[in-house]
Amino acid sequence: MSISFETSRLVIAEVEDDLSSSARTSLLEQIPKILTPSVVQSLPPYFHDINSIQAAEIWIERMLSDSRLLQVRSETQELIGFLFVYVENEREAHIGYLIAEKYWGKGLATELLKGFIEAALLSESWVKLIGGVDSSNTASSNLLKKLGFEEQIGGDSNVLFFEYTLHRPPP
Repeated sequence: MSISFETSRLVIAEVEDDLSSSARTSLLEQIPKILTPSVVQSLPPYFHDINSIQAAEIWIERMLSDSRLLQVRSETQELIGFLFVYVENEREAHIGYLIAEKYWGKGLATELLKGFIEAALLSESWVKLIGGVDSSNTASSNLLKKLGFEEQIGGDSNVLFFEYTLHRPPP
């Protein structure tokens, strides 16, 4: 079942493999505008240099084969970011997100992740969400902490890991 939800300012929908040709072309045209150098600075190498439709095609194919990719749109339907979910097993999901630079500092990442947590509680069986953050990305680290993610000790010194336990009420 695909994940989709809305918040007060965002519309989030999972990207499906069977997008219509026009929807796929539109998405591919917008990806390079989102994945700018400042946005992908702290992300893995395969997020970098996405500056053409051809590079966007390769990126989206990789994302769709490795994870569940959700597009984040404003209430006016402008693509402003992505949320990606790598499901390691039925109990844990690794998450990541990015927001276009012109939307930074407006609370949209907080709104996105709060909405995602609520949607995950309702539609998924995961017990834990795990987010990895480059140690230099203090804004994302602080956001995860603010939302109740707990920093995990150990691991690679360049990446900090945070875990969020999804608490469901008893049936």
